[in-house]
Amino acid sequence: MLTIRRVTPADKPEWLRMRLALWPDGSPEEWSDDMDRMVTDPATPVFVAVRPNGTLGGFLEAGTRNYADGCDTSPVGYIEGWYVDPDLRRRGVGGQLVRAAEDWARSLGLSEMASDTWLDNEASLLAHTALGYEEAERLVHFAKKL
Repeated sequence: MLTIRRVTPADKPEWLRMRLALWPDGSPEEWSDDMDRMVTDPATPVFVAVRPNGTLGGFLEAGTRNYADGCDTSPVGYIEGWYVDPDLRRRGVGGQLVRAAEDWARSLGLSEMASDTWLDNEASLLAHTALGYEEAERLVHFAKKL
């Protein structure tokens, strides 16, 4: 049986492994300081799914934002990153991680939680919907080098 808990400094190697799986364009060098800060900052909790053998099988990075599309209050809880190893998907692990983040947001007195994903990430779209999240908006972002 999996357990959900807050990340610890000892979890950093496995958390990094999963971060690289979720965001393959990142690098350990650019994330190391950020991860060290997140481990100790109560405003940016990281929840991990721990397998019976003690290894990690998923994580969720949360935080708050002053504004989120589809929300009426400010601030709101926000799912900044959410990953579950392929062998644990569709087993409720992602939902357990989300519920831990929602409980954290409620403990701060927040009444809304938001998230985002890429338009073509069908698995994430389905997972969010299954957990009661409603699509608020679709965006196309533009950039221009000057």
